[in-house]
Amino acid sequence: MTKTDKDKAHDKLHAIINKLPEEYRGLIESSYNFKRIPKEYLLSSILFTIGTATGTTFHIKALGYQNYGNLYYTIIGSRGDAKTEAIKTATKPLKIIDDNNYKDFTRELEVSYNEDEKPNRKQILVQNASIEAANKIHYDNPSSIGICIDEIYGLINNMGNSNSRDGVAWRNFLLEGYTNGCIDVSRKTTDSFRINQSCPTLVGGLQHQFIPKLIANGNLESGFIDRLLFCVKITNNNKLQKGFVGIETLDSYSSSIVNILNYKIQAEKPDEEIKSFEIQITDEAHNMLFDYVQNLIERKDKAEPIFEEYMSKMQISIHKLCINVFMMFHSSESNFRNQPLTIENVELAIELNEFYFLNFKIAIDEYYKNANSSEPKIEDIIKMAKKNNAKQKDVVAITGYNKGSISRKWKEL
Repeated sequence: MTKTDKDKAHDKLHAIINKLPEEYRGLIESSYNFKRIPKEYLLSSILFTIGTATGTTFHIKALGYQNYGNLYYTIIGSRGDAKTEAIKTATKPLKIIDDNNYKDFTRELEVSYNEDEKPNRKQILVQNASIEAANKIHYDNPSSIGICIDEIYGLINNMGNSNSRDGVAWRNFLLEGYTNGCIDVSRKTTDSFRINQSCPTLVGGLQHQFIPKLIANGNLESGFIDRLLFCVKITNNNKLQKGFVGIETLDSYSSSIVNILNYKIQAEKPDEEIKSFEIQITDEAHNMLFDYVQNLIERKDKAEPIFEEYMSKMQISIHKLCINVFMMFHSSESNFRNQPLTIENVELAIELNEFYFLNFKIAIDEYYKNANSSEPKIEDIIKMAKKNNAKQKDVVAITGYNKGSISRKWKEL
């Protein structure tokens, strides 16, 4: 029997994790074992953290474009699926830096005597902020900001409301920021400012029931949906295990993130002349990237409309993922400036890009297309089978699903 998209995503996820450097792989595996955080959730949150820490400090030039590593992640699941815990675990090194920066900021405020002398607050993560505040924070932290929201439905709902000025402004901000465009903020009564090269990142949780609403009200037509890397729940640990994630594992991960972040901190200093470094690409890596993007173009022409537009953005996200993978592999030694992007880096970036495409397909097929379908969901069929003492093989025979897929769902329900 053919594998489902979820089976394929499951296999691809484990292949990706096995190729990661130990400081990232160790955190994912330990957090899954001791905190029961789904591996795919933490992987996505780590990539968000790396993209945020990198900002515009590193870029690649390939296939006629210059790209940076900022991406938007949507972690999809149900209540209690540890979506928030995944984000907290991955972003903890950034939060510690933010905590220290806030202490410095409050101390500086105490010695500021008027509005003109008010210091700028250094900040990495943005949580409960208006669009005006987000713009100002990004202006004061030009390399990047990480928009980190536990539940993004409220933001998405406002973005789809044409009567919400903030919602429309947020959508424009994120659309422009994805490709690092200029954001010019003009005000009649307050200061105006200009972000020449925006670089926001985004991560947030979303309950799967809200996916149809996420796609409605212009978010699909505007291209915003195509910029999101969806992450559905694929792994599930239903066995408690005594113990904690090791201090050495946490410190190793934190040190790697701080090594990346140090470049961003230096680049944002007013007297720093070098604001961004170009990552060189080997010929073999460039050829692989070229062939992959050409393949995406050909696949796009044959895809159904909702996937066709998504594949257009995959031609951008592959460049961004290449940067994130490169930063991962050189973060422990902090030797970013001495190494090129290799064919192995591009291979892993392609695996990630295809992994998120599978996630997008799962989200659309399971939670969007089936939202109004009269056909019963596979979960409902399994529940009914259990209630009537039927066997797994009976569900396989009725549905045509892969045996392994049914077995996993059977254990989860």
